[in-house]
Amino acid sequence: MPASLRRRRLARCVLVSRCPRRKAIRSARVLTLLLGALFGGGVMGWALDHWLGTSPWALLIVLTLAVIGAFLNIIKISKERAE
Repeated sequence: MPASLRRRRLARCVLVSRCPRRKAIRSARVLTLLLGALFGGGVMGWALDHWLGTSPWALLIVLTLAVIGAFLNIIKISKERAE
């Protein structure tokens, strides 16, 4: 099966709510949000701590805000209605 045909089928499958891949795509999106928040918040907090000399407070505050933001986005994703 040509790669272009596979891509078109996958693109069509993403738009259909009964597609078995839709749950996997949504799960991957949630995992990416959580891991991105942890990594990004950790790096930014560490950099601020290193720059300001406030170890570990900036790390804790930025990491907490990043995780809260990720959970708010996850809640928004879970409320999305399957079309």
